[in-house]
Amino acid sequence: MNKGKILLVGFGPGAKEHMSYRAREAIAEADVVIGYSTYIKLVQELLAGKEVIRKGMTEEIDRCVEAYEQALLGKKVALISSGDIGVYGMAGPTFEVLLQAGWKPDSGIEVEVIPGATALNACAALVGAPLTHDFCSISLSDLLTPWPTIAKRLESAARGDFVVALYNPKSGRRTRQIVEAQTILLRHRSPDTPVAIVKSGYRRRQAIQMTSLAHMADCEIGMLCTVLIGNSATFVQEGLMITPRGYANKYDRLTGEAKSGEEAGRSLSMGLNGWHACVRKQLRDQPERSLRQAADYFAAPLGEILAAIGAAQDEAGDHRAMAFAMEDLAGVLEAAIDWGRLRAVVRTDSGATAELLLDAGDFSRRGDWLNLITPHFHLHVDLSRIASAWFFSQENRQQGLYFLDPQGDALFSLLQIKRDGVFEPAALTSFHQARERFGQPHVAAEEILQAETETDE
Repeated sequence: MNKGKILLVGFGPGAKEHMSYRAREAIAEADVVIGYSTYIKLVQELLAGKEVIRKGMTEEIDRCVEAYEQALLGKKVALISSGDIGVYGMAGPTFEVLLQAGWKPDSGIEVEVIPGATALNACAALVGAPLTHDFCSISLSDLLTPWPTIAKRLESAARGDFVVALYNPKSGRRTRQIVEAQTILLRHRSPDTPVAIVKSGYRRRQAIQMTSLAHMADCEIGMLCTVLIGNSATFVQEGLMITPRGYANKYDRLTGEAKSGEEAGRSLSMGLNGWHACVRKQLRDQPERSLRQAADYFAAPLGEILAAIGAAQDEAGDHRAMAFAMEDLAGVLEAAIDWGRLRAVVRTDSGATAELLLDAGDFSRRGDWLNLITPHFHLHVDLSRIASAWFFSQENRQQGLYFLDPQGDALFSLLQIKRDGVFEPAALTSFHQARERFGQPHVAAEEILQAETETDE
């Protein structure tokens, strides 16, 4: 018996002009073509003389099983899908079915995945160039994915300033998901953010709506639509939706010479090797700016701001930062006994802040927990969650310790308290002595890069 073969074919948006040569070739060589009825109609002209098996919208797994059973009979089977068959398509469930059935790549039935232009590529091409910088795609269908998971992904994409492509945005029964997505994105993005809604791109009933994030949910949206939402830099001009790649930051008027500090082989001023210097300059130029205000300004975790300050302690105005190892925590807390009354600041992800007055000597440690118990409150800190710890000072504004989680956000801080508007000299002296004893110089990214370059040479 001939060995069967499964061809997982993504044939693009639907127009024959956008179908790859390999996709057409795969359908031509197949004995059996399996697909959703709408997909079958889109490639009808290629199906003469072939066995065609049509399946409905909710019969995805049936299509996979059918493809496997036909391949077991020694047939070449084309399981087709519009767009890219590996992007919200049939490639994933097909492999799941095969593997559960005991199939292996060397078991006799060959499987080939043939890529095609997916909806976000096709729709983006119709409205300009909205995907020129970092982007992500999120399906709003909660038939197989819990809504809290989808909401978390939307929140992360919004916070990360990604251009967002929304698949399956709305159906006859799912009408609230697009509204909820809009609400989440508006927490982090301007209401004027450009949005393109493309229906049936490169198909007979193609329709394009250009709008803004504020009015997105008011538009006509259905399952045949892909919604493209810009990032903070995306703009619309002459009817085109454009997301800049960033060349204007590097070159004078794009066609001119590279700007100062932007020569070939060097990072942009806000790149890995340059943006820490921008942080320090900001703090020098605006000495009243607090640590947390700097983090908000640069949309960066607190840990990155502390690292930027610590990388060059003489260049951040009156801000000073130095990390210390967690194995030295006991020594640091012992030194903190001489700092007098302290203020512990604990912040929650939702924005609540608790401030507790305490003495460092009240802390006790039990396993991975740092505990402080007084008649008025209890404070329990899971030390295993602490990824880094820092000494931080800002002249007469703030002196104390910051404890950060793996994301660089503050778990809690211990800060000295002023008396009559100033820090007590003895407490300040003890703090500086502890910093000199336990603090570790921070290695800047520039120094790491230089060391790696010298090693390579």
